[in-house]
Order: sequence, then C-alpha cells, then structure tokens
Amino acid sequence: MNRAPEPRRNSSASLRRALAIVDFVRASPAGSGGATLTEVAESVGVNKSTVLRLSVPLVEYGLLTRDPRSGRFRLGTAALTLWQAYLDDMELRSVASDHLRDLMRRTGHTCHLVLLDGHDVVYVDKVENTATVRMASRIGARMPAYRTAVGRAILAFCPDDLVEDVVAAGLPAVTARTVTDPAVLAGELRRVRERGYAIDDRENEPEVRCVAAPVFDHNRDPVAAISVSSLVSRLPVVEVRRLGPEVAAVAARISAELGGGRAAAAAGARRGG
Repeated sequence: MNRAPEPRRNSSASLRRALAIVDFVRASPAGSGGATLTEVAESVGVNKSTVLRLSVPLVEYGLLTRDPRSGRFRLGTAALTLWQAYLDDMELRSVASDHLRDLMRRTGHTCHLVLLDGHDVVYVDKVENTATVRMASRIGARMPAYRTAVGRAILAFCPDDLVEDVVAAGLPAVTARTVTDPAVLAGELRRVRERGYAIDDRENEPEVRCVAAPVFDHNRDPVAAISVSSLVSRLPVVEVRRLGPEVAAVAARISAELGGGRAAAAAGARRGG
C-alpha cells in the first residue's frame, strides 16, 4: 500500500524568516550586546522555539553567534567574511579608493563612500585622518537617506517614484534640524541638482556637518555618493560651501572612471531640472 507523501516544510518561508533574524540582529544598536531571544521572536513574528530552530544552522555557519551566558544573538565572523568578499569584488570601491584618500589628505576630514539600498544608505568605505577627531560612522552601517547629505546627493537624481516612496515611509526627526517636511526636502533635492552637491547641517547627528556629491555609472544612474564629514567645530558653514564644488569635482572624476562622465547634467535633464 502506497503511503501519501508527507507535507514538505515551506523551505522558502523558513529561509525568509532566517534571513529576517539575521537582519534584525544586524540592526541591533552598537553596545547593546546583541538581540535577545524575545526581541528576535517579536520582530520576526514567530515563537521562541522557531527562532531557536532557525538559528541553529545560522550559528553553525557562523552568520550568528549566541552568548552562552546572556543568550543574546550577535553577527558572527561569516557575516564579516561575506561582506569583505562583496567589498573586494566591488569595482566602484576600487575606483573610488585613491580619490577618497586624496580628498582626505587635502581636507583633513573624514571621507565616505556610500551606496543606496532601498530607503537607506550603506557605508562601504571610510577614510579618516587619525591625527584628528575620529567619526562614529563605520563601514556596513546604514542610515536613512533623507536625513544625510550622501543620501540626498543620490536621491536628487533618482526617479520621482523612489523619492515619493521615501517620503511615504516617513521623515522622523532625530535632531532639532532634521528636515521632516516633504516640501522642504523636495526643495533641498532641487538645490542639489542645481549646484551638484548636498549638505547635511546637523540633521543626522547633532554635532556633525557633511557635504556630499553623487557618483554615476556608465548608464548615467546615480549609484553612490562620496562625502566629507566632521564636527561642526572643525567644519564651519563657510568651509562647507568651499568644499562643496571640490567634493563634486572628485565625484565627477570617479564617475568618469566608471564611464559616467557628464552624467549629472544628463540625469538632471531627464528629471527636467
């Protein structure tokens, strides 16, 4: 007598939940010691036993670790290995590297390279002057695009529907100077297109100023942004205005090496501004 096949576990759903666990642990605040079992279960929307079951292969592979005393989950060394492999294979990062180091030497300030991922920017390279104050930013960190100079430098040349999605997701304030009005944000993006660079004046961090410019690929799409950042005490407004065209010029040279020369003008023309 033939037996009916046993129902197969929805491996696709399990994989999505496992990835959601990794993503939640990744987003745990620095210094928190990781995410608790309860926090992970509530975030993913499953019970604790499911989290424990799904976390077993993640821990075995090294994507996660679990503290034997506190029970908190943290990213494992395999996550770092994957991230490093991704960075090593990124042409953009290789092309931009020398330009960032030269910009840091000329300005004396920390320089970043970021990518847009959804509504956020992800920091993929950082060059800082170790003789001066160190910035809290780190490679792999994510920030909402709307409140950062690097994010607005990219958004200014993105399709309107993406910007609308960002606005629809909300523009909460994190400092007293964060832009939360969609009309004001639209005006800022228009100014970025006009002058070629974006400014974050204590909108993302209360004591940090930043100036950024977009990088375009061979398809003339905005794929990244570079920035110069420092504490307000070391980067007065007048210096930001002086640095803006310089940062834009460096971004243009990186774009040219990627085959995206003259892309900023073309992108502005596509958007009608």
